[in-house]
Amino acid sequence: MRLPDLRRRAHEARELMDHALCDEQALHNTYAQFPIVNTLVSCWRRVYLEEVRPLLSASVPRSLLDIGCGGGDLAVQLARWANRDGFRLHVTGIDTDPRAIAFARLHASAFGVQYRCVSSARLLSEGERFDVVISNHVLHHLSTEEVPALLRESAALARLKVLHNDIERHALAYAFFAVFTWPFFRRSFIRADGLTSIRRSYTRSELQRMVPPGWRARRLFPFRNLLVYARPD
Repeated sequence: MRLPDLRRRAHEARELMDHALCDEQALHNTYAQFPIVNTLVSCWRRVYLEEVRPLLSASVPRSLLDIGCGGGDLAVQLARWANRDGFRLHVTGIDTDPRAIAFARLHASAFGVQYRCVSSARLLSEGERFDVVISNHVLHHLSTEEVPALLRESAALARLKVLHNDIERHALAYAFFAVFTWPFFRRSFIRADGLTSIRRSYTRSELQRMVPPGWRARRLFPFRNLLVYARPD
């Protein structure tokens, strides 16, 4: 297997599922397989325990916004963990792609997760606020000009904390994903788009140069970046 040159971010590459006329069945399969991928590589269980759980309460209701929620699996998982731990947490997932929201609503769970086809900018203009704001695998979709806007909007929407979790571009990440996904995900965009995502993703140092004061870029194992903003008391 020949590795692409990962020294530079492939900002011009585009994921197949982002095309308006992509195969509908393959897109449906991709949304359905996201829980497997997120469980294996996204480190959200650790992020929940270290960053989200300490903010939750059994008596005081908290709210969480998932920006770019895709098929909604992470929103449901966070609501499930909080419910199992005895906390009161209302989760809202938003995405600007109506296909993602349609899938998420169709497979909504019993944890009261709400889904809206809307942007974070629109929520901000409506005066919405949430205790915690997160995103998963959104940063690599954005250009270097678009990342600061997302950070401003998410910080303005959050009462307590913002967490943007994404892949870190690395040759080993590309090689491992290429090899270990080869026998699987044949009828979805997971493998092809995953490799494109790695090529499009930022390194920690690239993100650190973009974030404004108050933000920190934290590296998670394996090959993950977590941007964290905690609102000052």
